[in-house]
Amino acid sequence: MEAPDAPPDLPAKAVLEALLFSSEAPVPLGDLGQALGIPAEQVLALAGELRADYAQSGRAFGIEEIAGGLQLLTLPEFAPWLARLRPPRHQGKLSPAALETLAIIAYKQPVTRAEIESIRGVQAGPVLRALLDRELVRTAGRAEVLGSPLLYTTTERFLELYGMKGLEDLPQSSDFRTAASAGPSETPPSSEPAVPIPALPQGPEAS
Repeated sequence: MEAPDAPPDLPAKAVLEALLFSSEAPVPLGDLGQALGIPAEQVLALAGELRADYAQSGRAFGIEEIAGGLQLLTLPEFAPWLARLRPPRHQGKLSPAALETLAIIAYKQPVTRAEIESIRGVQAGPVLRALLDRELVRTAGRAEVLGSPLLYTTTERFLELYGMKGLEDLPQSSDFRTAASAGPSETPPSSEPAVPIPALPQGPEAS
């Protein structure tokens, strides 16, 4: 069997652009570095050069560092024109209760259902199932306490939908808000959280 042809010797920056152009999701830095044969730090440097090239030439897209990888995305100001060509799918946004639960998991992870319910003051089962179905949270083993309850954490999809490189991009304590400032909730008034809940960026659409 013949060995596969070696790839042509092309500029690494151009190859990186091609790799990102071909992907519809963030490409992990490790995968890009392996494909290019360079360390992750050099991949980021090349991405910075591409960003500068795009900005200088007035391109309609840029490179974003999301969920531990890089992705080629159109700039936000072009969204109205994209919507004319391809109207967005009808998708329901997360409810206030789901956003509150997601925020608790994001900041407290790994966290048990009992801890979530203690903070919110209501049952979290239905909301947790909805977040699991949307792949925004996942189970991450069991806590080493009586009953060995499941632990919940956020997912890579959570980072991707919120446009964050990692959890360090979460809003800090100065951005905290109470659930009341978010408007009416789908749950009764008695179910309002007992503690301030940190604000998350623009809520993602349901998948």
